[in-house]
Amino acid sequence: MQRKRDIALCAYQTALTRGRIRLQEIVMSNSLVVAVAGATGAVGREMLNVLAERNFPATSVVALASSRSAGNKVPYGDDELVVQEMTRESFRGVDLALFSAGGATSLEYAPHAVASGCVVVDNSSAWRMDERCPLVVPEVNPHALEEHNGIIANPNCSTIQMVVALKPLHAAAVIRRVVVSTYQAVSGTGQKGVAELESQVRHLFNGREPEIKAYPHRIAFNCLPHIDVFLDNEYTKEEMKMVLETAKIMEDPDIRVTATCVRVPVFYGHSESINIETVKKLTAREARAVLATAPGVQVYDNPAQNMYPMPVDAAGEDAVFVGRIREDETVPNGLNLWVVADNVRKGAALNAVQIAEELMERDLIAVRAPNLFLK
Repeated sequence: MQRKRDIALCAYQTALTRGRIRLQEIVMSNSLVVAVAGATGAVGREMLNVLAERNFPATSVVALASSRSAGNKVPYGDDELVVQEMTRESFRGVDLALFSAGGATSLEYAPHAVASGCVVVDNSSAWRMDERCPLVVPEVNPHALEEHNGIIANPNCSTIQMVVALKPLHAAAVIRRVVVSTYQAVSGTGQKGVAELESQVRHLFNGREPEIKAYPHRIAFNCLPHIDVFLDNEYTKEEMKMVLETAKIMEDPDIRVTATCVRVPVFYGHSESINIETVKKLTAREARAVLATAPGVQVYDNPAQNMYPMPVDAAGEDAVFVGRIREDETVPNGLNLWVVADNVRKGAALNAVQIAEELMERDLIAVRAPNLFLK
């Protein structure tokens, strides 16, 4: 048994050394090749936009998508990139890949990217609850990156904005229960959701019957308490993502979360009504003070002046906006919050790029176990 442990330790140390050598090669060659997989989708395009905006130090950026999109061009800063077809060989010579191509695509291609020595930050749900993959929001648990095995999961959009707001309150008062209701924009469904809302509004204004394709019911001038599929416990998959992901990111299984997720006729920006119960009493004034200094949070809270976060204000912004902070008068240690963020930006693309920046800062763009995810 000891011999097996020694062999395993030796193999791990060898892989770690190779990873460090790989990182040294990147630094010494002053080369960092980044790929965006799913570059023609809404989130993929925003990933390219954020990389350019934040001057991410890539010496080369590769746009990857399906064969249908190969040859098309996508904007990158002041330039354009020609989209290449994504294959299992696309990641040779690539150091870092940001994936936003859907779960099935990620399950197929991410393991081969890692096997090629490429670190993957994946925006799909494919790897979020995989024990081998850290689930990271840089303002909340950046330390989790230290143990990555080649794939880092980007959380669900609704989870990201919620935990950015909850983390500082948890540190101050220890959260024990969360009740959240979300009001999620159609862009969370992708371009087809945006197109459907636009089309239905146009049809209704012209006295025509709207077409229903992306959702089970009309979304224009309506609200659907139904995001993703219903599970055996009668919650939706989206709701259970918030429950399970919160515990993993916050690293506290004792935080109990219950969620109701609603699709609303808004193009961009998710909103959340959040009620929390804490171990320690935290007044609304104290909560505002805590949140005012929290990374990634902008407090926008003056109801007397009609100041509170709204999706139209959050669209295109990096921050998670928090307002309507008030004490829950029905329980001893309760607070209510209203939290809003751009779901395509902070809820997806920006968070992925921030993970990439954190990997750079911590010298973690290296793969320790290239074959770990290959079947």
